[in-house]
This record gives sequence, structure tokens and C-alpha cells, in this order.
Amino acid sequence: MGGDFAPAHPVAGSVLAAREFGAQLILVGRRHEIEVELAKHRAGGLPIEIVHASEAVGMDESPVTAFRRKKDSSIRVAATLVRDGRAAGVVSAGNTGAVMATVKMICGVLEGVERPALCAVVPNLKGPSVWLDVGANIDCRPEHLVQFAVMGHLYSREVLGVRNPRVGLMSIGEEDTKGNEVTREAFRVLKEAPLNFIGNVEGRDVFNGEADVIVCDGFIGNVSLKAVESAAESILHFMKEEISKSFLAKLGYVLARPAFRNFRKKIDYAEYGGVPLLGVRAAAIICHGGSSVRAIKNAVRVTLDFVRNRVNDRIHDEILRITAASAPRAPLPGGGAMASEGLNDSK
Repeated sequence: MGGDFAPAHPVAGSVLAAREFGAQLILVGRRHEIEVELAKHRAGGLPIEIVHASEAVGMDESPVTAFRRKKDSSIRVAATLVRDGRAAGVVSAGNTGAVMATVKMICGVLEGVERPALCAVVPNLKGPSVWLDVGANIDCRPEHLVQFAVMGHLYSREVLGVRNPRVGLMSIGEEDTKGNEVTREAFRVLKEAPLNFIGNVEGRDVFNGEADVIVCDGFIGNVSLKAVESAAESILHFMKEEISKSFLAKLGYVLARPAFRNFRKKIDYAEYGGVPLLGVRAAAIICHGGSSVRAIKNAVRVTLDFVRNRVNDRIHDEILRITAASAPRAPLPGGGAMASEGLNDSK
């Protein structure tokens, strides 16, 4: 299954999710490999089904080429299960570009949404915040940023439980005159939108908890997110180096171990499972390639919350309301199971 530690971690995480959340899961990939892993966890009796897919998309493959040539890839089979109503969502730790492209092409985009966006959950001083876009759209128009704000607002409210999410627009200054032409126009529209828009936020403000939703294009979002991840890892590395230099430091670490453990948990991406692709006609959660068992389990939990809170229905309705669209609403895919696709290239 998808990821650097596949199929072991995806299968183990799925088993945990089935046990803890009662999730009905469909594991998509090479049947024999999945069966071997399931046997290690005594998964008999759990609501887990296997759907065989003979092909896999490599992490370095072109998403478009893979979609055209690999008709029986696990991500394509998983997306088809969602489209046909056999599954309610898809979780993958595989090739991010392939997952995005395949879900968009197979399941389609929600009516009224111009660009789906990747939405990351990032901790701040007051709780979790959502950043979008973090990589799906490098170049954006003002209307795209406005739609990202709407989708982020709804995700924060419905999945994270923030009552009235504060929406901030990433820029180089707080004043509405700051930023480029795209962000200035987006600011003008967001100021009149029925959202709790607090204005521009700067890079130094994203961790102080003043905004629950940070809106930016995919270029800024992706670079910022990776810089944050790297900074967190570097801080932990520096701390370990200093602690190892003296006995007193080691003793202090032993006494402060619970605090360090809580700190690490707050900055661990595994706590939130993966990033949702918002704006598509599916609950699609994309996990880090190196996802742990806990990350996979939590990705399933996030997907369950996404489906139960009808996030796509709410995005659909709110986007149409804000953009004053009048097109009739198409039925959304449903179903009681989730497809967890497999992208393992091992034979």
C-alpha cells in the first residue's frame, strides 16, 4: 500500500482504525501482500475488505502519465469505488500528484469550485489552524483565494470544531494595501464575504493563534509548511545535542520528559493524519510518504469526521451561495466504507 513503509504501516494503521473507530475499510492493492500483513494483526472479524489492484503508481511517476497508462492502479481503483458509491472516502500515503490528479479526474470537482486545494493542519499557541493551499495550485487568481477561505473556514468549523473560525490572508503586511495584485483583490472580496475575516496576516503571526485559517497560494503554502517542518526537526536535533553534553542536562531532561513528549506530540504531523484535498467530490486524505501507523490511523479518523459532518455538502452549498451561482446541485457519492488505496511497488 502507499508510502515508504508499505504495506506494513498502512495495513497496521487500518487495523487500528477498524478496532478503535469501528470503521468499515476497503484495502486496495495487491491482494496477497495485504493478506500477509493482515495475518500479522489477527484482523479476522474486523470490517475490512480487500479489493485487488494489479498496478501501482511509483512516487516519481508523472501523475498524468500514470493515470493514462495504469488503468488498474490502486489509487484509480480506490477513487472509482468512491465515485460508484461503494466507499465514502479515500486515504493514501502514495504519490501526492497522482492522488490529486486521479481523484479529480475520477470523482470530479464540486460544483462551483474552480480549484481544489490541499489543506494542512498546523499547531499554533492557541490550538490547531488550517493552512491552504499548501501545494495543489502554484499560481492563483483572487477568486481562488476566496474559495480557499470558504473551504478552510468550513473544514476548521466542521472537522476541528472551531465555532467561528477567524480567516487571515497571508501577505507581507497587515494593511489592505500590502501584498501583490492578487492578494489585494482577494482582500477586497473577503472583506465583504460572510466570513470572520480578520485581514492580512504576516509570516510571523501564523503561530500566535490570531487566525484559525491561513489562506495563501500553493507556492507560498508549500514552501512555508516545509520550512516549518524542517525548523521543528532542527530544534529537536539542537536540543538533543545540548542535552547530551552534560550530566545535569541529561538529568533535567529526565525530569522534563513529559513536557518534551507533549511538545513533540503537538508538532507531530501524525497527530492529524494527513492533508485533505478540499473541493473534490470525495473525502480524500493524502498522507505523508513516511507516515507512521498512528498517522494512518488518524487519517482514517479525519476521513470519518469529514464524511460524518458532511463537509463536502457544506462546501458545495457555501461556495454556490457566496459566488451567487444558480446551477442545480448534483448528488454526491456516498457509502458506508472507505477505500484505503495501495501503492506498494514491491513484488
